Amino acid sequence: MLWVKAFHIVFVVSWFSGLFYLPRIFVNLAMVPADSPAERERLLLMARKLYRFVTPIGVLAIALGLWLWFGFGFTGGWLHAKVTLVVGLVAYHLWCGRLLAEFAGGRSTKTHTWFRFFNEVPVLVLVAISILTVVKPL
Repeated sequence: MLWVKAFHIVFVVSWFSGLFYLPRIFVNLAMVPADSPAERERLLLMARKLYRFVTPIGVLAIALGLWLWFGFGFTGGWLHAKVTLVVGLVAYHLWCGRLLAEFAGGRSTKTHTWFRFFNEVPVLVLVAISILTVVKPL
């Protein structure tokens, strides 16, 4: 089970890395001048590749987390809170996919400032999940 735990941590860190960087690309996309289609296409390509890369990583992180949960039989309020946050993180990931599709279709109306705040959500989730997992306050 230690191997499962180690790989779970690796995939969680990798997934979060993508979720930290993808909205940062959105900030830059929202700031691209209308007369710069090459810059827009380059950022869209980066965002698409990153989204496609981190999606299976997130799936593996969740699968290994479930393996640990069912293998160890963890219980307690902290786990319910953590699972709720992970479900929220999955929703955030899917929302990023939707935002990417809006950028690709030229339908994005949000400002770079909005995306700067949106970019902070996974940081708050990471802090909460880390505290729940290590301290187990509930």
